[in-house]
Amino acid sequence: MDVTLLLWAVANGVMVGSIYGLIALGWVLIYKCSGVLNLAMGELTLIGAYLCLTIYTFLIKIGHPLPFVSALFLTLLACIVMGYLTERIFLDRLIGEPVLTVIMMTVGLMFVFRGLVGLIWSTDTRIFDPPVFSYDAFFIGGIIIERVYLWSMVAALSLWIIFYLFFKYTPWGLSMQATADDEMAALSLGISVRFVYSAAWIIAFMTAAVGGAFLGAKNGLNISVGELSLLVLPAVVLGGLNSVPGAIVGGIVIGVLQELSGFLLDPYFPGGVKDTAPYVFMVLFLLFKPYGLWGWVRIERV
Repeated sequence: MDVTLLLWAVANGVMVGSIYGLIALGWVLIYKCSGVLNLAMGELTLIGAYLCLTIYTFLIKIGHPLPFVSALFLTLLACIVMGYLTERIFLDRLIGEPVLTVIMMTVGLMFVFRGLVGLIWSTDTRIFDPPVFSYDAFFIGGIIIERVYLWSMVAALSLWIIFYLFFKYTPWGLSMQATADDEMAALSLGISVRFVYSAAWIIAFMTAAVGGAFLGAKNGLNISVGELSLLVLPAVVLGGLNSVPGAIVGGIVIGVLQELSGFLLDPYFPGGVKDTAPYVFMVLFLLFKPYGLWGWVRIERV
């Protein structure tokens, strides 16, 4: 076995996993605040990525010096609006309703968003033209690291730090944590639960957009990017549905698992091992740790 190739697979897994962890963060935030599993997360990724591509193409045409950075920033601003409107229009009226009702609403949003993407941008594969990142790779200790993966990890780490500071030191972040811990207690303290839910959807849109933009810069964009939400689900399950650090660690672990399974098993089982391994791992993991590594264990008296 070539040790250098093995290390390359692990390094790429960590960097791809950082994107998964970023998207998983959106799953976790919505679940922490509302107890709802947002099944439209992949479509949020899809919308954010296509929006970033559209802005990037426009900035290239007008000769902007930093088209991708500016496109990403403008996309995040648009995500604030889209997240707020999505929560207020579709989900605000469902506060206090059974969780299954809200989950089915996210299923409906999944198909609505996917249909809108097909209507606005079509289903053809589109690429960032010219390419965002140079094809020249970095060599670190003899390991080839693609620039898109390196910069995506830098972006993910930056956002993780920002969100950590946001939750730990800002009144809004503390309000979200209080609501996640005990909604009724948060209400008694005068915290606006509606604001917390809106903020959760806004952050979910933002993290999904960043992850989708970097994945699109690497592989191009088409409607299948929406399936990413199901690939991120094993990362969410591994870390725990209500653990922010767990989303980050879970994303990296799943990214490494995916790359290693492709590297080690594809020669013997060609055709899909890389994409199947995370789900096999998730099923086996749930048998022994149904709440994930850092999930809350609920104990109910009968």
